[in-house]
Amino acid sequence: MPTLPDFRLETYFARWEFSARYHLTASDAQTLPMSELLALADDDGRERWETLALGYTETRGLPALRAEIAATYSDAGPEDILCFAGAEEAIYLAMRTLLEPSDHVVVLTPNYQAAETIPLSVCEATGVALRPEDDWALDVDAIERALRPNTRMVSVNFPNNPTGAVPSLDSWHRLVQLCDERGITLFSDEVYRGLELELPSLPQATDLSGTALSLNVMSKAYGLPGLRIGWIACRDRAVLDKLERAKHYTTICNSAPSEVLALIALRAREHLLDRNRRIVAENLPVFVRFFARYPELFEFTPPDRGCVCFPRYLGADGVEAMCAELVEQAGVLLLPSSIYGSALTETPTDRFRVGLGRRDPAEALDVWATWLEKRG
Repeated sequence: MPTLPDFRLETYFARWEFSARYHLTASDAQTLPMSELLALADDDGRERWETLALGYTETRGLPALRAEIAATYSDAGPEDILCFAGAEEAIYLAMRTLLEPSDHVVVLTPNYQAAETIPLSVCEATGVALRPEDDWALDVDAIERALRPNTRMVSVNFPNNPTGAVPSLDSWHRLVQLCDERGITLFSDEVYRGLELELPSLPQATDLSGTALSLNVMSKAYGLPGLRIGWIACRDRAVLDKLERAKHYTTICNSAPSEVLALIALRAREHLLDRNRRIVAENLPVFVRFFARYPELFEFTPPDRGCVCFPRYLGADGVEAMCAELVEQAGVLLLPSSIYGSALTETPTDRFRVGLGRRDPAEALDVWATWLEKRG
C-alpha cells in the first residue's frame, strides 16, 4: 500500500486541539456527560449496560444497534447496516475495498481529506469543486463531464464539511439518477444530517438508490465522538459482505460498551438532535453579530445545514497568518483554508472553518475581538 500523506487536519489538531483554550472550529455538536446519556436509557438499554460482558462483539455490529440505525432510514433494514469504528474506518475500508487500480473516482471538493487521499492511493481521481461564487452549489453537469468509462464511484459529502452547503433537492435527485444510470457507486457522507434548523433534510442516498452507500456516525450531529461508532447503510448485500471481510483486517468488531451507549443514544435521538439543533440556533446570532462588527475583515454566511461553515478572511496578512497568530497569542483555535487544500481542484485560500455546535462561544469570541482590536 502506498504511504498516505499526513492528515493535515489531524496533524493540526494534534498540536492545538487539547492545548488551545478556546475551540471555535469544532466539527461536532456539544457532547454530554455519561450520566446524562445513561439517564436517557430505556429499561432495555439500562439492563444491557448494567449486565454487559466485555467480550468480542459481532463484526457487523450489535443486532439491536443495527435495527435502531436502520430505523433512521426509510428503505433500509438491519441487514443493510454495517458498523465501524467511527466514520474514518468506514471511509478507509470502502475506498480500499471497492476501488481497483484500474478504476476512476470523482470526488467533491473541498472535503474531509480522507475522501480524497484514500481513493488517490488506489486509483485515478478527478475533483469537482463546490465554488464560493456559486454559493457552494452542487454542479451535477460538472460531475457528468468528469465521468469516464471506468468511473467506479462518485464521492460526496452533504451537509458539506467545511462549507455547510447542501444541494437543491432537484440537483440531489439528478446526481443519484446519474450514478444509477451509469452503474456508478454513489458514496454519500451524511455525518451532519440531523442538524437542520429550518430546511428539511435531504433524502439519504441509500433510500434513493439500491447501490448507494450512506455514511453516518455518532460523532457529529449526535455529539458523541468518543463512542467511535459509525456505519454504512447499503442495500447491496454483496457490497456489505466485502466490507465485512475487510473489517476483519482492521478493528474486527466494535467496542461493546460503545455499542450499547450508541443504542441508548439512538433510541433517544429526537431528544439529542433537538438539543443540538437548539445549541446551533442559539449560537448562530452570536456569530452573526461578531462577524458584523468587522465587515472589513470577514464575510460570513451561515451554513445551509450542519454545524460548520467556511467564512472568508479579508485581512491583508492572510488567513494562514491570522489563524496561526490567533491560536499562538490568544489561544483561539480555527482551521485555516490550507487544511482543506486539494490535489484535485483549486480550493479557496482565504477561508477558515468555524464550528457552531459547541455551547457558550461568547467568551472565545470576546478574546478574539480583543486580539483583533489590539492588532489594530
